[in-house]
Order: sequence, then C-alpha cells, then structure tokens
Amino acid sequence: MTIALTDADKRMLDGARGEGARMAMSVLVRMAEVYEADRLMDVTQAHIDGCGLLSDAGLQFAETLAAGGAAVAVPTTLNMGPLDLEDWREFGVDEQFAAKAIRQADAYAAMGCIPTWTCAPYQGYLTPRFGQQIAWGESNAVVYANSILGARTNRYGDYIDICAAIAGRVPNCGLHLAENRKGRLLLQLVGFDAERLAGDEFYPVFGHLLGPLAGDRIAVIEGLPPTASDDQLKALGAAAASAGEVALFHAVGLTPEAPTREAAFGGGRPERTVEIRPADWEEARADLSTADEGRPIDLVVLGCPHYSFAEFRRLVGLIRDEGGRKAADGVEIAVITSRQAYALIRRTGWLDELADFGVRISRDTCVFHTPMVRPGTKVIMTDSGKCAYYAPGELGTDVAFGTMGDCVRSAVAGRVRRRQP
Repeated sequence: MTIALTDADKRMLDGARGEGARMAMSVLVRMAEVYEADRLMDVTQAHIDGCGLLSDAGLQFAETLAAGGAAVAVPTTLNMGPLDLEDWREFGVDEQFAAKAIRQADAYAAMGCIPTWTCAPYQGYLTPRFGQQIAWGESNAVVYANSILGARTNRYGDYIDICAAIAGRVPNCGLHLAENRKGRLLLQLVGFDAERLAGDEFYPVFGHLLGPLAGDRIAVIEGLPPTASDDQLKALGAAAASAGEVALFHAVGLTPEAPTREAAFGGGRPERTVEIRPADWEEARADLSTADEGRPIDLVVLGCPHYSFAEFRRLVGLIRDEGGRKAADGVEIAVITSRQAYALIRRTGWLDELADFGVRISRDTCVFHTPMVRPGTKVIMTDSGKCAYYAPGELGTDVAFGTMGDCVRSAVAGRVRRRQP
C-alpha cells in the first residue's frame, strides 16, 4: 500500500534530521503499511513504554537513536523504568543490571524525554486533554487516556512509541479516528448494591472480568456510579488492559464520550448485550487469587499502577487503625509510586509512620521490571488486579488478591486475612 507522505515526512526519511530521526520515520512508515493506513498524522504528546524493560536489544535501540542525534519532537514523558534510580541498592539490585539500566535512562534523557518514570502519567505532569491526539505506550495509561480523559491514542508498544515521539507522527488509523471509537458491546450491571459499587475492590475485579469479555470490542458499561474516583477507574482500566486487550471503554454518564448510551454507540445499536451480576463478579474475584485464606505471605505489593497521594493517605489511615501493630517478621511491604507522589508525601510526615510499619517505598519502577522480589518469595499479596494477573507467570509466585485493608491486616497477621465483601 502506498503511504501519502508530506514533504516534511520525506525529508525526515531522507535523513534531513539526522540518522536517528530517519530510523524512527522508517519504522513509522513500515508500521503504517502494516496497519493499512494511507497516511501519517500529527500527535502533540507521547508517553514511552519502551524505556521500561531492560534487554540488550532495547538498550542498543535507544543508544543507537540517541547516537544518531534523535530528539523528541513533542513533549514526551517516560513510563516506569527497570530501576529505582536513587535507592536501587536498598532492594539488592545487581550492579551490572543497574549500570545497564542507568545507561538506558541516560539514552532517553539525551533524546529530550521528561524523566517522570511513572506508569500513571495521567495523575502527574502533562495530563492530556479531551480530544488531544497522543502516542502513548503502557496499557493502563492508554486505557485511562482514551476512556477517562477522552484523549486519542492507540496502544503503542515498544519501540514504536519513541519513534512516534521523535517524528511527532503516527499512522492515521485505529482509535485516533472517531469512527473507530464507537461502542460495540453493552455491559449492564445488575443486582449490585450501592455499597458494593462504592468500594475500591469492585473496580479491579470488574476490570478483570471486563478484559476477556470485551475482547477487541469497545464496551459500553451501564451502572457504574458517577462518584467513581480517579483511582478506582485507574484500577478498573489497568485490570481490563492486563486481562484483555482493552484500550477504550465507555461508562454511561461517567466518561466524556458517553453522556448517554446513544452517544457511546455513536447512534448505533450494540452487537451484544451482557448482564453482569454479583455472582459473575465473585467468580472473577476468586480467579485473581492462587493462595488460599490463611496461607503465609512473604511480600505485599501495592502500587500497580503507581500509588497516588490519595492512596497513600488511605494506606496511612489503615495503618493507624492497627493501633501501633507492625508487619509480621518476615513479611515485606513494597509500595511503588512516582516521584511526583513521593514529593508530596514527604511534606506530610507520613514517611516515618510508613517505615515504622514496615513499608519500603520504591520509585521509578515496578516489581515486574526490576529484580526487587527476593529469591524464595512464595506468596505475594496485592490490592492490584494487574499485579494479581501477572504475578504467577512473571514472578513464579502464588498471589492473594484483596483490598488495601486486607493487605494491611494480612501483613500484621503474616498470612492471608480477607474480609468478605
């Protein structure tokens, strides 16, 4: 298929902006052919996921672009990386691994990327606006940007994301186009009481259910309360994007492209309607755990995606409810967050309380990208649907899913302790 390139595209492809930009543009043109897009289009912002995984090939790709003089053409934030760049030694990370991770971070910085190092860029610097055309990587960030903010991006994988940032261009296809953002599947929540829908646990579990149910279709959800918080919607999207390929959902009366059911479907009708009942939710909740009640735990992981300031506030409150009790001997608690959220909690006096309870805070990274989970760890407990989905396969551990409160109580008990919803 012939791609209609602008004069600026052609100059970049001919090397006018240097070898790094030429390489980036060649990747974009090839991807446009794969997607059967007839042209490229402008984007005004990017978020890079390719900086997260550390491999020899990924490091070489980034350093080759940087050595070729590549520089981002639009404001570009960085996803969490393979290293807590300040405190990696505290987590026992190997020196050789750290050295390569720092080289990779330096390569992206040399290209002009903004060192946010977070998988939740929508809760920090440079949050995109409604209708803005962007090129974002990181699955949970993509679904949040499309669904909750109403920005427009496809799921850009490694390493097309940095190529898009360098060129400021992407293939004209997919969710960038209004006609591809219409709902196709209607999900109706039936039989859920207000208390269940208000609880934080509902959202990651429902996301875990939504992912495989939606498949490659855009789901329209009826029944979510308009009071759902940013963090609850973050948890829903992250779980849905992990368990499935969800990049966009509409929630009637809640998300910006779905003021009504009719608007969410673009005036059309759903291809299929599915009722979601409490029994379906309970089944999905059970599917998120491989460790039974009462099983000893080794590690509690919180912050997948990165914890916000509001989530830290709730965590501190739950720790205070324990009346001075601390995590049991042998139980580690890792809370992962962004530098922005960490800068805020440093001003509160909470750091000492968290440390006294047994919490260690890691920035810039996550448990799946840096070797911070100690050998011999058998059971992880988490409040994250995303972490619960990936931990058995990625880390080779069993996992217990529960609320943030369950995680705190279990850390004190040294074993899985969950309150039934």
